[in-house]
Amino acid sequence: MNASTATPASVAHVRAYLTGLQDAITSALEAVEGEGGGRFLADAWHKGPEERLQGEGITRIMEGGRVFERAGCGFSHVRGAQLPPSATQHRPELAGAPFEAMGVSLVFHPRNPYVPTVHMNVRMISAGHPGREPTRWFGGGLDLTPCYGFEEDAVQFHRSCRDALEPFGHELYPRFKTWCDEYFFLKHRNEQRGVGGIFFDDFCELAPEQSFAMLRAVGDSLLKAYLPIVARRKDMAYGEREIEFQRYRRGRYVEFNLVWDRGTHFGLQSGGRTESILLSMPPHACWSYQREDAPGTPEAALTRDFLVRRDWL
Repeated sequence: MNASTATPASVAHVRAYLTGLQDAITSALEAVEGEGGGRFLADAWHKGPEERLQGEGITRIMEGGRVFERAGCGFSHVRGAQLPPSATQHRPELAGAPFEAMGVSLVFHPRNPYVPTVHMNVRMISAGHPGREPTRWFGGGLDLTPCYGFEEDAVQFHRSCRDALEPFGHELYPRFKTWCDEYFFLKHRNEQRGVGGIFFDDFCELAPEQSFAMLRAVGDSLLKAYLPIVARRKDMAYGEREIEFQRYRRGRYVEFNLVWDRGTHFGLQSGGRTESILLSMPPHACWSYQREDAPGTPEAALTRDFLVRRDWL
């Protein structure tokens, strides 16, 4: 998407883009699964006026696929009478204001432990007190969480992130990359969740149309960043050792989502649809007490070489 594209950042235009993005991404994953592979089930939902949060959405979920053990991609458009605390940390003047929020959020958990998990979220929030012009801002990003690290995968993923942001300012990729490293960090473990990517929130410093164009560039970069990695890794041989390590690393993923993730907190605090909010969870995860992997193993290399803050470019 070109930086000069001036599509209006209206609620209707943003919604049309997001629903189209959900269609494109889920169709691409079904193509990866191939004939006879996994397919997404569409679960349309609605929250009426009797609910604390009103709105609608479509949750698309694939489980038990040949390539993806679990893949969730949800669209939601909700409205509420009062912004939850997680959304007003940086905007205290909007505390208590009515709002509407829409976005696409996805997490893909592959079957093969050598294929990394990917997460993406792109969203817009509009809020304002009655009689005042609403404030509209954007957020999102994408990040990669491998169980087994490959430098070429991390480098390619970060190059795609940089290329998506480059038309909007040379400073955005390093800034959003740092933000991602700081956000996807398990403070209680002193450990990065993965190899990072980009993350931004409360973003409206460009003109509204340019901010929306940047959001589209980020959303459109997901397939270009991730599918080549899937193609390289999905047919690699693996056994019980790799599956056990994958489930151990997925436990860390669960910890982050439940303890630190603002998106999870926003959804639960605002009365969102719990089933859709938690579609990011892996189908299987486990925990080990004070696990230590032997030096020189690929499992130990993940922590030493990949779960650290690095300049991948």
